[in-house]
Amino acid sequence: MLSDYVPSTLPFELSSFHRLPTAANTGVRSPFVSQTADPASPLLTTTAATMQDWNTMLSKAKPSIPFPLNLGKLNPIPHRYRIGRRRKGRSRYELEDITTLNYSFDMRETLQRLRRHGWSMYDLQYLLLLGIAIFSLAISEMHVLFKFAFTALITTLFLMPITNQFFWPGAAIWTYLLYFFTSRFIPVESRPHIWVKVLPALENVLYGANLSNILSAHTHAFLDVLAWLPYGILHFSLPFVISAAIFLYAAPGTTPVWARAFGWMNIVGVTIQLVFPCTPPWYETKHGLDTPAYYGMEGDPAGLARIDKLFGFDMYTTTFTTAPLPFGAFPSLHAGNATIEAFFLSYLFPRLRPLFIAYVGWIWWATMYLSHHYAVDLVGGSFLASICYFYARAYWLPRRQSDKASRWEYEYTEIGESTRSSDEASLPFHNLENAREPRRSSSDEWTLASSSGYSTSSASGSGSGTLSPAPGFEERGWESDSSQTSHTSKSPAESRSPALTEVVVR
Repeated sequence: MLSDYVPSTLPFELSSFHRLPTAANTGVRSPFVSQTADPASPLLTTTAATMQDWNTMLSKAKPSIPFPLNLGKLNPIPHRYRIGRRRKGRSRYELEDITTLNYSFDMRETLQRLRRHGWSMYDLQYLLLLGIAIFSLAISEMHVLFKFAFTALITTLFLMPITNQFFWPGAAIWTYLLYFFTSRFIPVESRPHIWVKVLPALENVLYGANLSNILSAHTHAFLDVLAWLPYGILHFSLPFVISAAIFLYAAPGTTPVWARAFGWMNIVGVTIQLVFPCTPPWYETKHGLDTPAYYGMEGDPAGLARIDKLFGFDMYTTTFTTAPLPFGAFPSLHAGNATIEAFFLSYLFPRLRPLFIAYVGWIWWATMYLSHHYAVDLVGGSFLASICYFYARAYWLPRRQSDKASRWEYEYTEIGESTRSSDEASLPFHNLENAREPRRSSSDEWTLASSSGYSTSSASGSGSGTLSPAPGFEERGWESDSSQTSHTSKSPAESRSPALTEVVVR
């Protein structure tokens, strides 16, 4: 019978097994042996041999499976739950990429990176900056040789890796400075009418009084110095201090976002001042509202003239008298700069937010006390700064990680604000690691994850936060598998499930 034999289809070999003892071939009624059985009986001899064969079989190596079996393919772990292992596995590769600087002078590296760059619609900003720079150089009265030398110097700084990691992120700032100082050369026949009564009228309509005239009516030497500090000192020095603080203490890639937001805010502000020129409060005090303004009129230091008189030397009189935009009252870039600086500093040091808000109020008061701006100018400047900051924060600003004290402690960066619903924020697991899939498109330099200006970023307009992978990093294992899966919409129940930081399969 077949039941009397060991099946021959086992994956391992039982060379010692033969016909098993049964009642049919041993002549006994039961396979069990009594204690009084004869030790020399054939049944006991066969049973002992069988036990030895079992011991020999168990001592052999583990049998191999005839075909490989991958449990991960049969029951894959959802990609949104792999974030913990992905971060842990690639942190050693990414740490060096997102925090180190490039010290190379080889311009060919930059040219190769430009060839490999995945161009997108966000790169149109560089064409616009280039157009503004060419326009500014074209209208300036500099000698043509000086223009060529200036262009060659700027091109070199933008092509050398050791310098372009700072000049590329600050391209908007350098363009703004060139645009501002050469705006004096715009032909008069191409300029619009200068508005004298618009801002005072708006001041009276919106606030019921001319706040600038009220604040500047009573002066004192102590108040002059108190207003001079933010308006004449901190306004020009704080951008450099903030850039250094952001570079040292914020997530890698925050400094380029700050530089672009700051630069574009000033470019837009100067453009508004050129197409909508308005007289500041000092013009009303000096010439009255019935005297029409014209191009070619000198500017005025207003309250800053008292500072020059107090210290005994010319710091502001000549500068403001020969200012390129004497009628650039609206919007106030002093208020705009202070507001965007307060936003970024509050993002970096949230516990000091009241101090930064107080600084904005301080410079608001100083501009009106020194008769340089109306209150409506300050509102316009702060509103412009708010637009630039919140747009940059929603789409480009790397998220701050509260447990990181400096940029060198970051192993990865998450770009933009996450789209979390209010009810999701109330869940008990809401503070767990955000488990979103990283996007790999290479686009605009707004999303640099390193100060060198070459990390990959998000090219879409989504406001959802994403991981910023390190440049040149080849993901493997879990990461490469997840990169082949497209993003799909999730149901509310699925989106509320807590993110797993580690999955172990045993």
